[in-house]
Amino acid sequence: MTKISVEVPEELLADLDAHVGEDGKFVNRSEAVRASIRKTLDQLDEIDQRQGRIDDE
Repeated sequence: MTKISVEVPEELLADLDAHVGEDGKFVNRSEAVRASIRKTLDQLDEIDQRQGRIDDE
């Protein structure tokens, strides 16, 4: 798997960390970031489809 590096504001990282760990929805930060990217890309695909920018073929 390819690794990337990003800069994240402290307040965003703190919010992310609230969802990671034993009591959170994700086991680690990487899993949380991957899930967020997938969800965002799916939403963008839906918008593009509604706007007629994606062929269904």
